[in-house]
Amino acid sequence: MKPIRLVTGFVTVGFWTLLSRIAGLVRDMFMSAYLGDGPVSQAFVVAQSLPNMFRRLFAEGAFNMAFVPMYSKKLEGGEDADGFARDAWWTLAGFLAVFSALCIVAMPLLVWAMASGFQGDQRFDLAVTMGRIAFPYILFISLTALLSGVLNSMGRFLATSAVTILLSVAMIAGMVLARRFGWDMGETLAWSVTVSGVLQLGVTWWALRRLGFRLPFQMPKWTPELKRLAIIAAPAALAGGVVQVNLIVGRQVASYTDGAITWLYNADRLYQLPLGVVGIAIGVVLLPELSRRLRANDPEGAQHSFSRGAEFALLLTLPAAVALIVIARPIIGVIFERGAYGAGAAQNTALALAVYGAGLPAFVLHKVLQPLYYARHDTRRPFNYAVISMVVNAVVAVGLMPLIGFLAAAIATSTAAWIMVLQLWLGARNMGDSVRTDARFRRRMPRILASSLVMGALLQAMLMLMGDAALARETRTPMLLVLVLAGMGGYFLTATLSGAMSIADLKASLRRRKS
Repeated sequence: MKPIRLVTGFVTVGFWTLLSRIAGLVRDMFMSAYLGDGPVSQAFVVAQSLPNMFRRLFAEGAFNMAFVPMYSKKLEGGEDADGFARDAWWTLAGFLAVFSALCIVAMPLLVWAMASGFQGDQRFDLAVTMGRIAFPYILFISLTALLSGVLNSMGRFLATSAVTILLSVAMIAGMVLARRFGWDMGETLAWSVTVSGVLQLGVTWWALRRLGFRLPFQMPKWTPELKRLAIIAAPAALAGGVVQVNLIVGRQVASYTDGAITWLYNADRLYQLPLGVVGIAIGVVLLPELSRRLRANDPEGAQHSFSRGAEFALLLTLPAAVALIVIARPIIGVIFERGAYGAGAAQNTALALAVYGAGLPAFVLHKVLQPLYYARHDTRRPFNYAVISMVVNAVVAVGLMPLIGFLAAAIATSTAAWIMVLQLWLGARNMGDSVRTDARFRRRMPRILASSLVMGALLQAMLMLMGDAALARETRTPMLLVLVLAGMGGYFLTATLSGAMSIADLKASLRRRKS
């Protein structure tokens, strides 16, 4: 992939992921207005997090991190890449069909493992019912992720990025219909999750079919290539499992404070907006790109790709993190404080958002650094690092819970993320020049940080001048708009003047993209 195609890939995935995250934000605004932070809201958060937790393990985690490099290298080498993909698809389908059935039967145990604080009240039964309805989503979305890996390896990012918006569209449509016809809101939301998985799989399969890729039915078979895939994926699966333990710890801590699961969920959704736009875009594009560079024995190309990925990530992530910390309360007020979602819930959500904001650069750098290992089929060291991060997360969450309550979960998550990034960075030092940042990155990094801090100071000064108007229902929306525009303008100006970013680079990229 040429440098311009790499940048175009970042932009394509980032653009559609941005639309998806905005749609997700609208979806969460609907949920907050209709459900508030009450029992149905908390139960649904746990119910839909169960298939999503395993999705990150099977779809976006171990399997795909092992599958994409293998498929990319077969494609580059002219081997039977499509045959390998078909074998993997049908084997994964068979495994997940059985796995889903078992989890649906064991749903009460899964809900208890995720949120034991629900035991003995209506939230538990609600979560079990909705969890059983939503859990088949993992089958459809995991198969979608595998087909997306095939498309991404071919340099086709449009369809795989665009389908992510379907989850939010389906859930918004479900809530509107439930409101219109008097359906049970929680169960309708759960059905919407499963329906969206079917839609995403259908669209991705259609996009591949247009390229001549076929998936004729075959019984799952255990080939030597799949055995190798499993061996490579196993440590990554364990690492992914460790990450999910962190999620479970957070949910468990929150489940003992009424409303806290919803507060943390909404805060999580907001910091996921920049994380999705930047981190996921880079992770999707960078892994197959590094795999191809290593296969072609091109260390200079690998260094360029890694450096531009890290630079692009921090250029957008650091100012976003500062903004989430400084203006967390106005953001939450505008987006969630309406209908059944009161001021107290908004204040607690803002506190969690500020803490997550402090960890945002680490979450994105994780997406940048992890492909360095998986492109080399090194899944063992990320697992070892994840175990250490898991221990840190559990100690911080459980240790701080008696002192600060639900906020301990957010602090533990951000702390563990930074510990993980530090380990990944230190561990990559022996990989050679291909993973060392170039002179341009080292020159621009401190300037990006300084520009972000200047923007933060500007936002804090404006917030003090606005006073109560920043939170008052009548004025908070225009005030937030002013803050956002001023922050963006201040950062862009400072970054340009300081040399943190270059207008010439942007113009050159746009010209190459048009050509």
